[in-house]
Amino acid sequence: MKNILVSGGTGQLGQEITYLQHKYPQYQFDIMGRAQLDLESEASIKNVLTSKKYDYFINAGAYTAVDKAETDASTAYAINGMAMHHISNYIPEGCTLIHVSTDYVYHIKSEKPLRESDTCNPQGVYARSKYQGEQFVRATIPKSIILRTSWVYSTYGNNFVKTMLRLGPEKEKLSIVSDQVGTPTYARNIATTILSMIETLDSQDVADRKYGTYNYTDGGSTNWADFARHIFEVSGITCRVDNTTTEAYGAAAPRPLWSVLSCEKIEVDYGIVGRSWKESLLECMEEIGG
Repeated sequence: MKNILVSGGTGQLGQEITYLQHKYPQYQFDIMGRAQLDLESEASIKNVLTSKKYDYFINAGAYTAVDKAETDASTAYAINGMAMHHISNYIPEGCTLIHVSTDYVYHIKSEKPLRESDTCNPQGVYARSKYQGEQFVRATIPKSIILRTSWVYSTYGNNFVKTMLRLGPEKEKLSIVSDQVGTPTYARNIATTILSMIETLDSQDVADRKYGTYNYTDGGSTNWADFARHIFEVSGITCRVDNTTTEAYGAAAPRPLWSVLSCEKIEVDYGIVGRSWKESLLECMEEIGG
């Protein structure tokens, strides 16, 4: 039985992996929250990674408070950036790292879905710290997959979908940004994708295994205001949504206006095709009870 280590066990993705683990009885999962594996601490990283022969390490842990990062840069860089340097020093020989990253690393003007080979121009502490982590992974861990995703929501934790379901019944109207375009992505689909990639790697000869940077999101695209309108429509909430701009909203950290990702590479290499974001949202909301 192969061993899979998961960081960020109390986050959205970590909890979705916990939910799915029974479907993968061929693996032994060690799913750890910050109390067990603190990515801010080199000693904690060393202790965990040298305690057992892990075959895979899913790094689902991250500092994701995008606006707070602007005034807490040292913590963001420690967790999102330097942790990858420490992991490279202590990861067991032969262990494959699957590192979850973000659409924020691109931040470029485009009208076409962004490819993994496109230039990255991260803006703000969160985006730059995540990009720093990617660079450490690429430079020091050859057997690694960097998985960039976007607009993550889940049945667990705090996210846009749950916020809308909470605020919608309380408000007559909400002003929501309409000039940021991307793809809402259900964390359970990300978890399924990662575990499918691991199964594929296990089924292949060493020479056939593909590593590197991949995009994965659900299918289609929208903007935040229309995303909210669809949530309200599906759940029967009558709250009106007014469009606003990123500039008018005035968040502390810069946001990319275009985050539609091309997922062609992961389809070609791993046969993975994202489900429609609307279909995935409906499934998630049924679980939440919205």
